[in-house]
Amino acid sequence: MIANEKHSQLKAYYQSLMPDLTEEGWAICESKLTVRKFKKGAMIVKEGEICKHVSFVNFGLVRMYHLVDGKEKIVMFCNENNYTADYRSFLMQEPALTYLQAIEDTEIVDTSFAGLQEIYQRVPEANFLGRRIAEELFIDMCRRTTSDANETIDERYNNLIDQQPWLLQRVPQYMIASYLGITPQALSRIKRRIKTTSYQLAAVY
Repeated sequence: MIANEKHSQLKAYYQSLMPDLTEEGWAICESKLTVRKFKKGAMIVKEGEICKHVSFVNFGLVRMYHLVDGKEKIVMFCNENNYTADYRSFLMQEPALTYLQAIEDTEIVDTSFAGLQEIYQRVPEANFLGRRIAEELFIDMCRRTTSDANETIDERYNNLIDQQPWLLQRVPQYMIASYLGITPQALSRIKRRIKTTSYQLAAVY
């Protein structure tokens, strides 16, 4: 596979957000890209390191987590055709407060902080692109915060099934539990309860 083919998913993503992106503009963006591959379990960013890249996932799956009293608390999963980074660390160039780990064999396309600033300077339309990506990330963060504050665990699990069904096929149950902020045992009880309710509803109808 030649390097340009490894950038093709990212180009399609850019064009979906900004259809008027020119080939000249894309060429400048592409000149700042690098590709990295990680085996399952490999760390992409560790707590205390500066996150030097914002990364687009070509294939694979990445989790973001931090440690609370020595226990992992997963705050995000990132699958194909999405960006991942410790954004606070990346934007401020300060040590990361989270870990980024590949939980499948993963390929990412990186843009460095300096490379991104040059893109913004040389490709005016890329500023709009960066804003759109930031808005999507902000919306996701707000949605997660609202869900945690206002929904029951059963509702959050049902929303996960509806909105991110691929997680259930690709992520171990203990990670799902960590993401929901509960124990694996509590998750098993929720699944049994939802399954029982579904059977009861089916019997009624």
